[in-house]
Parts: sequence; structure tokens; C-alpha cells
Amino acid sequence: MFAKSSFLTALGVEVFASGQRRWPDHVKAQAVAETLEPGATVSGVAARYEIMPSQLTAWRRLAKEGKLVLPAVEVNEAVFAPLVVCDEITAASEAEPPSAETPIRIVRNTVIIELAKDAPAARIAEIVHALEAHPC
Repeated sequence: MFAKSSFLTALGVEVFASGQRRWPDHVKAQAVAETLEPGATVSGVAARYEIMPSQLTAWRRLAKEGKLVLPAVEVNEAVFAPLVVCDEITAASEAEPPSAETPIRIVRNTVIIELAKDAPAARIAEIVHALEAHPC
């Protein structure tokens, strides 16, 4: 029991003398992300975190509803992002070529986020994922 409790406290879980635990969102997200790995099961991950599978399923539901943001998945292959097509038509010859200073622009409804051209792909993915989350 001590080994698992030290595992949980190392993750940032507050373990009280009564046995109750307070789970930070990043630990919940990590547990949910582990269930999405190939070959992983909810029961197996729940046992590792010493929780009931139903609790982990509830966290998975929060993630699906956009109320729990999962960590960006690191992959060694090409990753595709959705393409946003605007109503405004600009001829390719009229389009201004991007310069080295041109920022990366993410537009979601009325929210516009500009990032440096050298922003890491993982950070861009996290921001896009957060923008897709539904407000509480």
C-alpha cells in the first residue's frame, strides 16, 4: 500500500489520513490518456491508480465532454489537423507570401490566437484542443 501511495503523492495526489484523496486535473488527464493507449484497459489503469473503474470512466466522460483536457500525444509520424476554409476567396497570385515574421494564427469563432512561427507543434495542438473544449 505504501508503494502505491508514494506513487500517487509523487504525481501530486493529496492522500489524507482518512484514505480520501484529492486528484488534480493533470493526474486525472494522465490516467484517462493511459486508457487510450493500445492494449490498455480501464480496469488495468484503474487498478494502477487504486480507483474504481467507474471513477475512471467518469473522468473519461469529462474528457469526452471537453471538461478535462488531455495531454498532447507525442507521435513520431505526420499528424494532420483540421483545415479551416473561409468564405473569402483569394487568388493564389494575389496572396501575400508568408515571411519569416508571419505568426501562426489560430482562429476559433471570435477568438484569434497568434503564436511565434517557431512554436512547438505540441503546444499548438494543446491550444487547439483547449479551444475545442466546451465551456462548463
